[in-house]
Amino acid sequence: MRYALDVQYRGKHYSGSQIQFEGNELIDEPTIQGEIERAIGTLIIGGKSAKHKNRQVKTIFSGRTDKGVNALGQVIHFDCDKNIVASDFIYHLNEILPDDISVDNLRVVSDRFHAQKSAKSRYYRYEFINRRYKQAFDGDILRVKFEVNIERMQKSLNYLLGEHDFSSFKSSGTLNPSKVCTLTRAEVERQGNRVFIHIEGNRFLYNMVRTIVGTLLEIEGHNLSAEYMKEVLEAKDRRKAGQTVSPYGLTLMRVDYPQF
Repeated sequence: MRYALDVQYRGKHYSGSQIQFEGNELIDEPTIQGEIERAIGTLIIGGKSAKHKNRQVKTIFSGRTDKGVNALGQVIHFDCDKNIVASDFIYHLNEILPDDISVDNLRVVSDRFHAQKSAKSRYYRYEFINRRYKQAFDGDILRVKFEVNIERMQKSLNYLLGEHDFSSFKSSGTLNPSKVCTLTRAEVERQGNRVFIHIEGNRFLYNMVRTIVGTLLEIEGHNLSAEYMKEVLEAKDRRKAGQTVSPYGLTLMRVDYPQF
């Protein structure tokens, strides 16, 4: 039987969402996947699951998030031959998991469901602080000291809507050769000193959202025209884009599926 599960986490203390391999050997570093698989294995199989070494239960994530990236709407699936009572399972799993990881909304899905391949869209939000001086509760969120122009930022983002080759916004580190993505939403919103970038699309390249934000901040910091974003996009050259900004303001908000 195949189950899907919604996952929330803060990524600061983990080496990304997915377990890492060196050859055929698991790298012994803390990951979201490692913690969840160990907790599910403890519940389903019983006993304390060995750290990373014995994957009694294997999970598939909707997509990989890097170190420091958060999630409110990550989706995973796993197979289990036992009949799981959702309310009890979610309660006990959350009791086992670290305080910065939680789960909810367990449901039975078709064997054809795949958390990654069945997804039709993913929605990310990037948050930064737009204020000259720091405050005690800013935390790890990026602080931009110069004033940003929200209208110009929105005009810049509009050039990214639709289907494009996003090579300019892709960092090295992925084996997937495809560079084409379709963005259905690219919006900026200001709430006091907080600025939110909302980006939704069918798929994303490695570090794509963080590089888009870095390019927006380069436009703002150098008082460039919004059309510069179009030039960067059409160049298909990573050297034309801005820096890849800090991961701490990035959150995977939601993953949508035709089935749900």
